[in-house]
Amino acid sequence: MAARRTTPVARRRGLTIGLVAASVGVAAAAGLFWLQHRGPRLAPDFAVPDLSGQAVRLSALRGKVVLLNLWTTWCPPCREEMPSMQRLYERLRNRDFQLLAVSQDEDGKQVVEPFVKEMRLSFPVLVDPDHQVGDRYGVWGYPETFVIDRTGHVVERVIGPRDWASPEQVASLEALIAAADEGGASAQARRGPS
Repeated sequence: MAARRTTPVARRRGLTIGLVAASVGVAAAAGLFWLQHRGPRLAPDFAVPDLSGQAVRLSALRGKVVLLNLWTTWCPPCREEMPSMQRLYERLRNRDFQLLAVSQDEDGKQVVEPFVKEMRLSFPVLVDPDHQVGDRYGVWGYPETFVIDRTGHVVERVIGPRDWASPEQVASLEALIAAADEGGASAQARRGPS
């Protein structure tokens, strides 16, 4: 079988196609990088009931740092992080901080309430059997946690369990609470008197 020879025109055409494909790839990668690093996004609002049936609306908590945790009772990593969330809540609950644990259990209150009693949780637990919150936040699995600043922007997304009562986590949230205090004052100073 005779070897095929490529002509200079064919080589240039192949090179052109290769360069165009590489350019498209670089543009797509740059676009994805920009989407992931464009800064905090406004947290989607929601209103779901707590265990007593009272609706809790996220936007009503503006002015506080919110730790929004999405979880289920059947999830071992969720169970693993709950005690540390309780310790965090006890430490920061008297500050401008709110912890919301939104259960995505399809059986709702009937499975969540016994779990909360068993774990001795005192922070607000919300029940969302229709996964409205999980869908709005694009949750991939459980647990997923979103740290939301005082202005209502998601500043961190955590996939998987974490020791929320660790000195590093507490310091990080305390810094966000303190920065929000300073940020609000300096933003007002830049705008001038109302």
